[in-house]
Amino acid sequence: MAIELISSAFENGEAIPRRYTGEGEDVSPPLHWSGIPEGAKELVLVCDDPDAPTPQPWVHWVIYKIPPTVTELPEGVPPHSRLKLIPGALQGKNSWHTLGYRGPMPPADHGPHRYFFRIYAVKAKMVIEAGAEKTAVLREISNHVLAEGQLMGTYSR
Repeated sequence: MAIELISSAFENGEAIPRRYTGEGEDVSPPLHWSGIPEGAKELVLVCDDPDAPTPQPWVHWVIYKIPPTVTELPEGVPPHSRLKLIPGALQGKNSWHTLGYRGPMPPADHGPHRYFFRIYAVKAKMVIEAGAEKTAVLREISNHVLAEGQLMGTYSR
């Protein structure tokens, strides 16, 4: 089963506006999803760049324990471990070792990079603290994913 993940800021496969990048205001883009299956207990959202010149994809955002009744994240989610605007949701560390969203900022003249926003519907409640890294979160949900969806945007400098 697939979850539809969209943004009002950019279309799938299109350029991410500068506002949502390290060259702009570096705020998270607005995201909306639909198609969460029955039985989902929590949602997880990860954004990473597989085109980064690093051994592993460069992680831009990790947010988890999102209640399954939530259908969107507004623009500019604050970089806090616990979110007041989404009770229960936690944010993890990105590849800068900070919490919350950090926007695209690929090396200059490195060509376009792809940024994958992936959402997962999970059939079990996660037992994980705030500030976790992507690998720990994905390991925690590995046998519990009911459905997933993705949105890909590009950016180059």
